[in-house]
Amino acid sequence: MFKIFDRYLLRAHIAPFLFGFCTVIFLFLMQFLMKYLDKLVGKGIDVWVILQLIAYNIAWMVVLAAPMGVLFSTLMAFGNLSSNHEITIIKASGGSLIRMMFPIVIVSAFLTVALFWFNDKILPETNLRAKTLMGDITRTKPTFILESGQFSTEIEGYTIIARNVDSLTGLLRGVTIYDLTGMASRNIISADTGTLNFTPDYSKLILKLRNGEIHQLQSGRASNYKIVEFVDYQIMMNASGFSFQRSDIDGTARGDREMRISDMQQIVNESMKYVEIARNNKSKTINAHLDYILHSKAPLETDESRVVSSNFAYVDTAWQARTSRISQRLSFLETTVRSNSFAERDYTLRANQYLVEIYKKYAIPFACFVFVFVGCPLGIITRRGNFGISASISLGFYIFYWACLIGGEKLADRGYIDPWLAMWAGNIIIGIIGIILTLRTSYETLEFLKISNYIKRKFASN
Repeated sequence: MFKIFDRYLLRAHIAPFLFGFCTVIFLFLMQFLMKYLDKLVGKGIDVWVILQLIAYNIAWMVVLAAPMGVLFSTLMAFGNLSSNHEITIIKASGGSLIRMMFPIVIVSAFLTVALFWFNDKILPETNLRAKTLMGDITRTKPTFILESGQFSTEIEGYTIIARNVDSLTGLLRGVTIYDLTGMASRNIISADTGTLNFTPDYSKLILKLRNGEIHQLQSGRASNYKIVEFVDYQIMMNASGFSFQRSDIDGTARGDREMRISDMQQIVNESMKYVEIARNNKSKTINAHLDYILHSKAPLETDESRVVSSNFAYVDTAWQARTSRISQRLSFLETTVRSNSFAERDYTLRANQYLVEIYKKYAIPFACFVFVFVGCPLGIITRRGNFGISASISLGFYIFYWACLIGGEKLADRGYIDPWLAMWAGNIIIGIIGIILTLRTSYETLEFLKISNYIKRKFASN
């Protein structure tokens, strides 16, 4: 019977899991688009490039959405079972909460392992590609557009204004160009009409002018001022940056979120090695200076003839010299100790930064396993499998877990708490709550079985 029920229970989880999973991804996606929308539109970037950027960023959304999907699905599935009195039937048949949770726990364990693999192998690469692509998009300048009566300084070294711009034909009327590219000369070019076009690779801007004049002033002297009239005149301006260009991801520096655990562990080991070196240097420096201060002999003890002299001027001079050297030693000691302490703290914080990411790669997937022990008993206790109750409970726990994750990361990066505790605090707290709820609900199941068996015996005796 239980094998049939296991399949039935797992099928009951599929739809709620997909709904909760996709809802979280949708919310994160909307947040991402609202944050970066101004960097994506108005630059003439191909739609396929934007879709690639979205696909790369969906990877980190998947990691955060999976635990939410597990929590929501367990609440919905067990809430529906409880509201339809199917839990009561299973209890009467000798079933227990632990046995009912068994297939869900197994599936969540597999999901945890799969998510950890994804987190360590796939996510760093997608994060690197998303970082590189976003940098390329950010560096791309908006498409050059002239508006009637508006100055434009988008082309480096030039200021351009057209009194009238025909949006249909692209014809410019009343064009004035301030050429500031020359070091010793300044040119002001004006023309009745003109046209503006990019070269195919968008690296050059070609401005063709008709019927105008060029005002040239060289070296800032009025005697070097001249006017040149023209019928046709062409200006080619450097316009690099207006076309989208892909960078090689191999040339992009990897941050902690673009690294695998093995790569980050190497940095942690290297940082801790420097921490140990700084500690040893600090200890050796302190011991060496204290040994000198406490055990070195005064200069006056090496010259007996001067010690017995009736004139004590040398004694005072010797002690002053020794006191001066001790003061210099103490000052050098303070500087050295402080320098090594700063180095120790910097390398410790660097190690903590990468340790936080390492523990995060373990902690977030494990939340899929922890949330099962919260969702299953809560679904039975609330006895309501509707969307509103399940969504509210899921959102509450998820916000709490998210706050623990973000708050712990900030505290660990600043060295206030250990990185492992910072990343695992949410799992530990929610896990304890889940165990308590599971034990309480399981105890109620045992009490129900005792009452059921007592009633059966009574009926059998009669």
